[in-house]
Amino acid sequence: MNTLVKISSLALLLIFFSVAADAKRLKIATLAPAGTTWMKEMKAGANLIAERTEGRVKLKFYPGGVMGNDQSVHRKIKIGQLHGGAFTPGGLQQVDSSINALGLPMMFKSFDEIDYVRARMDPVIKQKMEAKGFVLLGISEGGFVRIMSKKPMQNLESIRNSKVWVPAGDRIGQIAMSALGITPISLPISDVFTGLQTGLIETVTVNPTSAIAFQWHTSTSYMTEVPITYLIGVMAIQKKAFDKLSPGDQQVVREEIAKVFERLDTINRSDNQAAKAALQNQGITFVVPEPGEIERWRRISNQSIEEMVESGVISKEIVSQVRGHLQSFRDSQ
Repeated sequence: MNTLVKISSLALLLIFFSVAADAKRLKIATLAPAGTTWMKEMKAGANLIAERTEGRVKLKFYPGGVMGNDQSVHRKIKIGQLHGGAFTPGGLQQVDSSINALGLPMMFKSFDEIDYVRARMDPVIKQKMEAKGFVLLGISEGGFVRIMSKKPMQNLESIRNSKVWVPAGDRIGQIAMSALGITPISLPISDVFTGLQTGLIETVTVNPTSAIAFQWHTSTSYMTEVPITYLIGVMAIQKKAFDKLSPGDQQVVREEIAKVFERLDTINRSDNQAAKAALQNQGITFVVPEPGEIERWRRISNQSIEEMVESGVISKEIVSQVRGHLQSFRDSQ
C-alpha cells in the first residue's frame, strides 16, 4: 500500500513539474501607467489567455516606464529579461521601416481614409515585422496629431518663428520639420511639460488625449485644426520567445490580444473626441490655417516623404502601397 501511495505521489509530482515546465510567462514593458484604459484592457486580455491556455501562458506587464525607454527595453529583450513591449513606431523603426507606413506627414485627411488603408496595410506591417523577429500582436489607434502652441499657428512662417518640439529619436519628425524649414528642439516626452513651462519650447504636436494626460494644455493656448500625422501604438513580442509557445497557445494569444486592440481602437477614437471637447471647455482655442496654407504644407510634406525614402527611413515599396490604397479610396468617393 505504501509503495502504491509513493508511486501515485511521484506520478502527481511529475505531472505538476511537466505542466510547470510548459508554462510560459511573457514579460512586457509599457509606458502606460497602471490604472489606464490600456492597462485595464491588457490585463483583461491576459486573464482570458491564462484561462483559455489553462495557465500555460501568462502575460506579465511592467507599466509606467519602469523598464526604461525604448533602447532599454530592446536591450532587456535581447538578454531575455523582457520578451516584448508596447511601442510607438519610433521604438521599432530600427527593426523594420514599414512600421512608419501609417505615420507619414499630412498623408491622411480623415478617419474614413485611415480605416480603409489600415484594413489593407496592418497585415502587411505585421508580416514584415515578423520576418524581422518581432510578432506584432496588435496595432492600436492613437489618433490624429495636431499642432498645439502658445500662439496661433495659421501659416508656415508663424511655425518657423516658434520653438518647435520633436520627440527624441523621431527621424520622420526631424525630416518633415527640416523640409518645412523648421529647426526643431529634440526632447524626450518626459521633458516636454517642463520645456513648455520654462519656454524652452512653445509648440508641440500631440493628440487631444495625450495633451490632457500630460497636462501640456496647461501651458498652451491654441490647437490648429489640421491632422498632421496619424499616431499608432503597437504591442510587439520577440518572435524567438513567441515561438516557444505551442501553435495552439500562439493562436489563443493572437486572438485575445487582437480583440483587445479592436476595443482599444474604438475606445481611443471616442476618447480623443471627448478630449477635444474638453480642451475647448478648458479654454484652448481651435484655429484653422490661412487660405492655401494646408495645401502648401501638404506639398512640402510630400517632398519630405521622398527624402525619407532616399534616407532609408521608409521603403519606396511601402510608400507606394499606402498611396495606392489611398488613391483607390479617394477614387471610389
